[in-house]
Amino acid sequence: MRSVALFVPCYVDQFYPRAAIAALQVLERLHIEVVVPASAACCGQPLANAGYERRGTRALDTFIDTFASYDRIVVLSGSCAMHVRTHAGEHNADGAVVASRTTEFCAFLHDEVGLPAVATLSSTCDMRIGLHIGCHGLRGLGLARASELQVPGFNKVRALLQTVRGVTFADLQRPDECCGFGGTFSVTEPAISAKMGRDRLRDYAADAAQAIVSTDMSCLMHLDGLARRDGVSLPMMHVAEVLNGGIAA
Repeated sequence: MRSVALFVPCYVDQFYPRAAIAALQVLERLHIEVVVPASAACCGQPLANAGYERRGTRALDTFIDTFASYDRIVVLSGSCAMHVRTHAGEHNADGAVVASRTTEFCAFLHDEVGLPAVATLSSTCDMRIGLHIGCHGLRGLGLARASELQVPGFNKVRALLQTVRGVTFADLQRPDECCGFGGTFSVTEPAISAKMGRDRLRDYAADAAQAIVSTDMSCLMHLDGLARRDGVSLPMMHVAEVLNGGIAA
């Protein structure tokens, strides 16, 4: 398979490097040549989401310059992938190319690598997990069927996790509800954000989830903070960590 460039979002790089290491190891175990460009930096999403898209132009330009030469750009976040795919094409010809070549980690594994290949990882994780697909990944990138859509059901992330021996899934009453993070939303509307997150955590607890697994560490950062504040110890893992057979501490 052709080589790919892996983009590690800022908060993963700074707070959850274990998720990036797991993603890199998964790709390498699948015999994919992976490059992690040293010049990679923020894609500019935080500024755009806060209403200052123009101030994030330089960050997005740097992203485009860094990744323009790669055939495939795999992003370890649904929200960052969605930002690049939506906005990079508005900048220049290189930006349009980068936007078209950018994909989210789970989408890449499911759609391009394929489930049979992922199953060869032969990973084991004996846990009952609560699956959380971030809003951008769900409704923006189509990683699963949103409950409001009248279309046949599908869930690419769950399909990937079903290749892992020992994994079972907690059944949620509201399976695709937002965790309440929403980037700057959690700062500008903290009370609503926290209420949404605690509602989400109660849904997981109701069906005895032993860990929460997500496509986005930003969502898990929010849920983990709320859980710890309430005295609840609940492992939080990126999908890549489960596929790699790892358990969060």
